[in-house]
Amino acid sequence: MKKMLGMKLPGNSTVEAGFYDIPVPGNGQVLLKMKAASLCGSDLKYIYHEHTDKTGGARYDNVIAGHEPSGQVVDVGEGVLDLKVGDRVVVYHIQGCGYCDECRKGFFINCQQAERRAYGWQRDGALAEYMVADANTCIHLPDFLTYEDGAMIACGFGTAYQGLLRANVSGNDKVLVMGLGPVGQAVVMLAKALGAEVIGADISTERMEMAKKVGADHVIQSDEVLLEAIMELTEKKGVEVAIDCSGSSVGRHKCLEAARMWGNVVYLGEQGSVTFEPSPLLLHKNLTLHGSWVTSVGNMEKLVELLDRKKIHPGQIVTHRYPLSKTKEAFEIFATGKTGKVCIHHEMSES
Repeated sequence: MKKMLGMKLPGNSTVEAGFYDIPVPGNGQVLLKMKAASLCGSDLKYIYHEHTDKTGGARYDNVIAGHEPSGQVVDVGEGVLDLKVGDRVVVYHIQGCGYCDECRKGFFINCQQAERRAYGWQRDGALAEYMVADANTCIHLPDFLTYEDGAMIACGFGTAYQGLLRANVSGNDKVLVMGLGPVGQAVVMLAKALGAEVIGADISTERMEMAKKVGADHVIQSDEVLLEAIMELTEKKGVEVAIDCSGSSVGRHKCLEAARMWGNVVYLGEQGSVTFEPSPLLLHKNLTLHGSWVTSVGNMEKLVELLDRKKIHPGQIVTHRYPLSKTKEAFEIFATGKTGKVCIHHEMSES
């Protein structure tokens, strides 16, 4: 049987290369030749440095890593009707049980059943030459979008898009994006595509510059004068929508402070905590506070259509590219926190 190169994450900030059997698609599945796979902050937080969750949905079962796949169909299992050899696809990175309320809505991310399996966490993922995917997690990639664009979609841009949907963002809104890491950059790009005026804030000058390049109308250093600057831009009313992508207590608190009366605040950034006084910051301002986690298969399909229609390349936020054989170096640079998105190109030359 032919072998393929694949990467696992044993912990202790290491990457383990190995050769594995090329998988065979079963009923309802397709075999993808991987073309691009991007690295995610959750890979760093929960797997790469140490395996933080031993039993829950974020547990790592010593599988081939990578949950942001994009590739081409090279083999089709029985029962697959809407995919054929040669199709370009992006993959929703989790398969749920298929029968619970959340799965029926397409939110496999929220499945609480034992059958739930995430690519790169509990089933082999994208950091290999080939990957088996369930056909109902695959979405056709339009010709305009590159494989690199596709890798950005499910976990990164999908998360950003769902947050914007939660707040019903439109051209009527001024949107504050707090934290301009990869997800924050995606929020900036998509909020602009939806017609909003966008204010980006971060402590990193490099990320502020990147936000300018991808469409932010204003970028502000996140310091003690941030709120004053936001009020100057909003006629002292505050923003209609504030989206925290930082996951920090300071960032989350500032979103509540910066939102105007009857505004919407969305928490996207993972981990961390926040403490605030509900009366002055939430109740008296009549704010709506949303939690938002990834997206659904249906909404991801709508996002792909939006990116194609608006001619947006998510790959604009990629700053570093590596071949599969140099995944170790890719994780090392990504772990510095000074990059945009880092992407593995499976057919990229090592030279």
